[in-house]
Amino acid sequence: MRAHLSPAIAYDPVAGLHTREISHRPAGPGEVEIDVRAAGVCHSDLHILTGDWPSDRPLVLGHEAAGVVTTVGEGVTGLTAGDHVVLSWFAPCRRCRKCLAGMAWLCTGTQAVANTLPDGTTPFTDAQGEEIWPYLGLGAFTNRVVVPESAAVKVPDELPFGIGALLGCSISTGIGAVMNTAGVRPGESAVVVGAGGVGLSVVMGLRLVGADPIIAVDLSSERLDAAERFGATHTLDGAATDVAAWCQDELGGVDYAFEAIGSPKVIETLPAMLTSGGAAVLVGMAPADATGAFNLFDLADQGKRILGCNYGSSVGAIDIPKLARLHLAGRLPLDELIGTVRPLEEAAAAFADLESAVGTRTILEP
Repeated sequence: MRAHLSPAIAYDPVAGLHTREISHRPAGPGEVEIDVRAAGVCHSDLHILTGDWPSDRPLVLGHEAAGVVTTVGEGVTGLTAGDHVVLSWFAPCRRCRKCLAGMAWLCTGTQAVANTLPDGTTPFTDAQGEEIWPYLGLGAFTNRVVVPESAAVKVPDELPFGIGALLGCSISTGIGAVMNTAGVRPGESAVVVGAGGVGLSVVMGLRLVGADPIIAVDLSSERLDAAERFGATHTLDGAATDVAAWCQDELGGVDYAFEAIGSPKVIETLPAMLTSGGAAVLVGMAPADATGAFNLFDLADQGKRILGCNYGSSVGAIDIPKLARLHLAGRLPLDELIGTVRPLEEAAAAFADLESAVGTRTILEP
């Protein structure tokens, strides 16, 4: 049995970004149905639109969302109808070697990155009965989704849905990069290149752990102002400043350099920002098959490290509720990350803002 048709923001190689009417099947064993209340607009969706991450099938976009459980399938024990949840796009299998080792962000059994549910199917069809696939296993740019239980993380009912949506990707990625991937300690120095939603989350994470100084780099004065509000002690215009030279001249190099854009050219500059023993943390996702060049002697001689960061090395079921509690306790001003709230039908305008680096994070509401 199929539900009634609902609008969804979709993409395919022929039609590009468009609105498509879709329906979804009921939740099956191990699955839950979610009433989507808010969804964030993220660079990972933009990578699909620009062709940086090619797709040969029609997709319902959106992978950063929050909502309310409406029904649960057979065998679901951790959630019930009415629960408020954040959707975690990297739904772990909970059975593979990496999951059992506590590294769910490296799960080898997930099918989310293949844009399917765990059994390789999709819950969506369009008005003609053709299958349309959930981006990163969620497809959250619509009003109802069906996802595996491991993709829905229960959070306190008082958490605003817009903030919950951002916890599903950008905030967990940025703060997790600091706390989990890099393990930054109080008093250590850091530079953050890129002050969009993820970069600002990195800045917040650095302030939370007591890093100092915290240098934010961007081309937008608006975003640099936001970085100061979130805890940056210094801000630099990336177009007007040689950031590596500044870091060396002013600080003798920083302990950590975070890149939150996904630009190969910028990533190549990170090691020169570091002090000996420092680490470059690659938080932004580069285009598929992108490569970079580094001074290999400098890396070895100075003991510098390059750390890959997938999803902030986060375990959604643990880290998302923890960050939600920190926000509700007044420790993380996550509400200030939300710059614009638009109806779902304005997704194209939201992507245009994202591509031109206008504002902070945009939330879409179905």
